Amino acid sequence: MKPLEDILVVDFSQFLSGPSASLRLADLGARVIKVEKPETGDICRQLYVSNLIMNGDSSVFHAINRNKESFVADLKSEIGRNEVWELVKQADVVMHNFRPGVMERLGFDYEAVKLVNPEVVYGEISGYGDEGPWRDKPGQDLLVQSLSGLTGLSGNGDKGPVPMGIAIVDILTGAHLAQGIMACLVRKGISNVGGLVQVSMMESIVDFQFEVITTYFRDGGEPTVRSLKNNAHAYLGAPYGIYRTSNGYMAIAMASIPQLGELLNCPALLEYQEVASWFNERDQIKSILAKHLLGGTTEQWLAILEPADVWCSDVLTWEKLMQHEGFKVLDMIHEVTMGDGYRYRTTRCPIKIDGEYLLSKKGAPKLGEHTAAIIEEMLVKHTLGK
Repeated sequence: MKPLEDILVVDFSQFLSGPSASLRLADLGARVIKVEKPETGDICRQLYVSNLIMNGDSSVFHAINRNKESFVADLKSEIGRNEVWELVKQADVVMHNFRPGVMERLGFDYEAVKLVNPEVVYGEISGYGDEGPWRDKPGQDLLVQSLSGLTGLSGNGDKGPVPMGIAIVDILTGAHLAQGIMACLVRKGISNVGGLVQVSMMESIVDFQFEVITTYFRDGGEPTVRSLKNNAHAYLGAPYGIYRTSNGYMAIAMASIPQLGELLNCPALLEYQEVASWFNERDQIKSILAKHLLGGTTEQWLAILEPADVWCSDVLTWEKLMQHEGFKVLDMIHEVTMGDGYRYRTTRCPIKIDGEYLLSKKGAPKLGEHTAAIIEEMLVKHTLGK
């Protein structure tokens, strides 16, 4: 039995942040009913990555909405609202990721829902919180990355700001919402008290930077200075970075510079005996190291450094990663099947409980696929007085 079995989640959210939270709840055993508007549904159904369409919807939608049910309702009509209210009354969790004020206008805000379901756990994601001048700005991943200072940490110091190449803010925020919801479900199980869980994308990505922001304050607010060469962390000294070799790339994390000089037969690195120099002169050190590493293959250098317990690794593409035995043994990719028989491969839930992975073979739902069955189920429950 999965931990969240018998938990009903009514999910109004769209795009990535909210659906990523309900995906994790579904993986943990919850029944997730996705409320979508007629005809178009979740906008993410049409949010294409590389113009890739899978069985009528975007690949992003399929990746983040597997293991859920789709319920179509027009929230502007009385019939649609009444149908959704029947769902909400039975829900353990209600969640959304609309801008502040939207759910109030729709009539499904926390205070309204709590009147009919006092023990509900209600989760909501906003872009920047309920107050302040950014309150009504679009909570979009790249925009929040850019406002948060995150883009000033990546890339070499002589280049402009560099965003992360995935929707990191959406996924982190969804994880935080799922954590808060599960904490409230524990409390509800103990004391029958629900609660309101609120997470903003800005707060999530600022929290993500706790390490460097704490350093920033300790430095007295000194500007962040990225290394000019092979930057991988704005605050760490040499050799931390990714380096080109004669046949690819390799990563080197924390290591003694003189030790690297000896192991790699690079005399120029032996001059940097003081730890302070690894920070103060990191660009010079990285330049020497980068030039030297071009003289050998990744495999040659790893064969020297790994036995000496230097933290280093190959830099893999997805193709090489998925061919590697270290990845294969994790069995991270699995196939799921939609209600119409369409199959596709995607990642599985990374959590293992009691020695078992939380697997589900259920693919993403077609728009409104479960509406009729859910309405019939609600009628039966209503008739039985449940």
